Amino acid sequence: MPWGRSGSAALLLLSGRANVRAKARNPSPTEMSVEPWASPQDQAAAEHPYSTSHTASSEDQEQQPDKLCLDSFWSEVETIRQGSGYTDLECSRRDSRQSEEGEQEEQWLVDAGLSTLISEDSEDVDNAVLLSTLTRTQAEAVQRRLDSYTLSLRKRNKPAPRDVRDIFNPSISKTRLPDSHHSEDSAHNSMASLPKSPLSAVPTEHQRGAPKEEFFITDVAYCEQAVIFLKQASLPQNNSQRRKEDCTLPRVICPKCRLGVTRVQDLSHSDMKKVRQLALIDMTALCDLLELEVKRQKNSKRKNTESPLYGVPLATLLENDQKMKPNTSIPLYMQALLSFLEKKGVDSEGILRVPGSQSRIKMLQQNLETNFYSGQVSWDDVSPNDAAALLKKFIRELPAPLLTPEYLNTFSAVRDITELRQKLHMLNLLILLLPEPNRNTLKALLEFLSKVVSRERKNRMNLWAVATIMAPNLFLHKAVPSRLTEGAEKGHAEKAADVMRLLIRYQDLLWTIPNFLMSQVRKLNENSNRRYQFYDRRIKNLLRKIHTDSRDKTDKNTSELCRTVKIQLGDLVSGTLEYQLNINSRASDLLTQFQRQSLRSPDNGKGKMRRNGSVAYPDCALFEVGGNIGEHCLDPDTHLLDLFNSNSGGEWVIKLKPNAGRGL
Repeated sequence: MPWGRSGSAALLLLSGRANVRAKARNPSPTEMSVEPWASPQDQAAAEHPYSTSHTASSEDQEQQPDKLCLDSFWSEVETIRQGSGYTDLECSRRDSRQSEEGEQEEQWLVDAGLSTLISEDSEDVDNAVLLSTLTRTQAEAVQRRLDSYTLSLRKRNKPAPRDVRDIFNPSISKTRLPDSHHSEDSAHNSMASLPKSPLSAVPTEHQRGAPKEEFFITDVAYCEQAVIFLKQASLPQNNSQRRKEDCTLPRVICPKCRLGVTRVQDLSHSDMKKVRQLALIDMTALCDLLELEVKRQKNSKRKNTESPLYGVPLATLLENDQKMKPNTSIPLYMQALLSFLEKKGVDSEGILRVPGSQSRIKMLQQNLETNFYSGQVSWDDVSPNDAAALLKKFIRELPAPLLTPEYLNTFSAVRDITELRQKLHMLNLLILLLPEPNRNTLKALLEFLSKVVSRERKNRMNLWAVATIMAPNLFLHKAVPSRLTEGAEKGHAEKAADVMRLLIRYQDLLWTIPNFLMSQVRKLNENSNRRYQFYDRRIKNLLRKIHTDSRDKTDKNTSELCRTVKIQLGDLVSGTLEYQLNINSRASDLLTQFQRQSLRSPDNGKGKMRRNGSVAYPDCALFEVGGNIGEHCLDPDTHLLDLFNSNSGGEWVIKLKPNAGRGL
C-alpha cells in the first residue's frame, strides 16, 4: 500500500471490498449478528395481553408504547422533579456553564488530538500524522471547526492559526486528501456490493411475519456512508415513495471481516485514546451532514456530599472501591444492587415501574450508607421495588450525568435522526467517546435491563416499558439543560424511550470498534513510527518503494510462514510455541494447539483438567503486540494470515484476557 495515500478514503474502502463482496456471494458462518432481545421461544410465549385492557401481540407492543408506558414516563419525570436536589430543573438552565465564543471549538480540537493546529510552537509533522489518516468528509469537519475557531479569534483581535490545507505542501496534499467525489465513488462501489437494505433502497411494504434484517457495515467511515445515503435519498425515485413509519426493531447483521470483531475492552489504553479522537471527528462530521446542532456542556460545580454512596463522582467511587477490590470496573454498591435485583427482582411484576415505599426506601438508603462498606447489610428483607428505586436514584444523583455533560445532549439528539442505521452509527461512536468508568457502568446497567426484558412473561415489562421508565433517569440531569420536559407531548416520551430502546437491544453491537476506525488507528501508528517521512517527500517516496517491494516478496512466501508465538500466562506457563500458518488458520486453532501441547507437558498441573482429559485455560487469548498496534486481544475467528499481512511487524502473545479476574 503506498504510504503517500494512507489518508485516502478510496484506499480505506478498497481494503475491505474483496472480503465484503465475497461475503455477499457466500455469507460466512462466522458473521456477527445481533439477535432480537428475546429468543424465538420467549417471543412466541410473550404473545399475551400486556394488561387486562391491552390485547395486542408482543410484536404490536414493541411497535408503540401503550398508555401505561407513557404515563409511567411522565410519572418518572415528576419523581425526578420532586426528588432531593431536583425541585427546580429549570435552575439547570441558569446554573450550567455556557462556553465562551470559540471555547467549544478549542476544546474540540484538544479532544480530537489536534490542539497542535492552534499552537504556535507546533511542527507541521505533528498535524500531518493524524490528518493523513482522515477521509475527505472527516477532514472537512476538522476544517469547519478550525474556521469557527479562527473567526472567534478575529472577533477578539487575536492572530488566527493556519489553514489545515497549509499543513501539507500542494504536492503532498493531493495524495493525502483525496478528491471528494473520488472518495464517494469508491465508497459507493463498496456499499453497492452488499445486499440491499432499507437504507440503500426503498423497500416494498413489509410482509407481516417476515423477519426484518438490517446490514450494519463498518468497513466504510460512517460519515462517508451518510454522504452516499443523502445523495440516494435526494433522487426522484426515492422521493416518490417513503418507507412507512415502523417502530419494530430488525435483526441487525454485521458481517465479520477476516480480522474478526474488536470489542472495546480488546485494545490497550493508548490505542483506545486514538480511537476516541478519530471517533469524535467522524461523529462530528456525521452531525454536520445530518444537521444536528449539539452543544457540549460543562459540568457545573456541586457541593460535596456527606453520603459515601450517593452524589459521589463515579471516578471517586471506583478509586475507593479498587482499594478494596482491585481491578473492579463498576462501583461495588451498584454491583450489589444489580446482583440483588437479578436474583430477586427480574421476575417481580412491574419491576422498575412500580414505586417502592418512600419511608422504606429512605430507611434502606440510610442503612446502606452507614453499613455497606462494613459488610453488615442484610438483603433478606429488602423489597425489589425499593432496591430498583435506589438503583435509579444512584444513576440520576451522580454529580455528572452517566452519559457525561459533554455528550448527553448528543445522545438525546439521536432521537431526531430518521434512519435506524444512522442512529446506530451515532450511538456506536458516542459509546466509544465515553470515559472508561462511564462506559463500563452503562454496560452493566444495560445488561441488567436486557435481563429484565427477557423475563417479560413473568414481570410484564417489555422493551418499551423498560425504556420509557429508564429514559428520564439517564437523559435528565440537573447539570445539563434538557428539552425533554418541555410540554407533556407524547412524542417527547416516545423519542427519548426509542434511544433507550436501541441502547438496550443493540448493546453488544454498540460496544464494538468499527473496522474503519481500526484501520485508521493502524495507519496513525504507522505514520507515527515514520514521522520523519513527512519532512521530505523524496525520502518518503523512496521508503514507500522499499516497503512495497519487501511486502510483495513477503506475500509470495506466506504459504510457508511459521510464526513463533510467545506464551505469557503469569505464573502458570511461559515459553514459546511454533505455529505453521495457512490460509485457513484462525486464532482459535492456535489456542487449541497451545492447549494440546500443554496437556503433553509434564508441568501442566496448573491448568484446569476437563473430564475428557484436556487442559483448558479459559481466560487466555491471543494478542498482537507492537507493529502498527499497541496491544490487541484477538477475536478467536481472526484469520492469522490476514493478520500477518496487516501487521507483519507485530508479535503474537498468548496471555490472560484483559477482563480476567475483574469485577462486573
